[in-house]
Amino acid sequence: MSTENTSLTSNADRLVAMAVCGYVSTPSVRPGAYLHHPDGKGIMLPGMFGVTYNARAGDRAFGWAGDHVEPGVSIAHPNESADFALHYLTCVGNVATVTSGLAKGAKGVVTGEHARLLVDFPDEVNELLNIGDQIQIEAIGRGIELDGYPGVEFKKTSPRLLEALGITRQPNGQLKVKAAMELPIEIMGSGAELNSEYVDQDLMSGDRQLMADLGIDQMRLGDVIAIRHADHHFGRSYREGSVSIALCIHGDSIMTGHGPGIMTIMTATDGSLDFEIDPKANIANFFGIGQAK
Repeated sequence: MSTENTSLTSNADRLVAMAVCGYVSTPSVRPGAYLHHPDGKGIMLPGMFGVTYNARAGDRAFGWAGDHVEPGVSIAHPNESADFALHYLTCVGNVATVTSGLAKGAKGVVTGEHARLLVDFPDEVNELLNIGDQIQIEAIGRGIELDGYPGVEFKKTSPRLLEALGITRQPNGQLKVKAAMELPIEIMGSGAELNSEYVDQDLMSGDRQLMADLGIDQMRLGDVIAIRHADHHFGRSYREGSVSIALCIHGDSIMTGHGPGIMTIMTATDGSLDFEIDPKANIANFFGIGQAK
């Protein structure tokens, strides 16, 4: 983490590293599970769970003939308590290892959390994976914080991601993060009611002309996203002057209020956090995975 003056330090050396695991999940479709356009037209589309061969971090978030497209490999655990541990303890940037099947021993990286944990593996590994293969993750990052910044709360952030974000300290003491784009809080949709430690919040993306006018339709999976006046300490609410930083973790949807998903990684309400725009702020570039630019 580079700074203009004094180096930033964290409690990374005091974090607990633990093994959690999940299994490559199968896509699932409920009987009669039509998705509905705002005009009522029903359609069935792929997108969630399983192994997605042609969508990875760095790829587009809009424009797929799919719904809630999850990049890479989606994993879950059939035991509810173990699945919660998988969701709550795993952080973006954690190392994932295949521990069964044809791809046993292959390494990947955690890229996000949706209804499943999302892991990026190289294409040649994806071709060997089978539904049900076990993936073990070295979970580390829960409880991470920057020394001297008690007002900045991190979620789903591993030491590796914290380093990759390149956070800088400004002369006034404020922290600055590079983000690929800013979203107006007015377009934030489904997920405002959810615990911000778990899964994500979606965009209100139904107004396609507005998405184009704001440049939001250029969003990529894995983009670092900034939102002003958004307090994500618990839930996702409006608070004047707050700033939240997130990652785009799944693709668009035709359903109202279910556009690309934004998973929280940082939030502050005390004015200690700000951002600047850098189109290359994407975890594909941070970790050298997927469609790095």
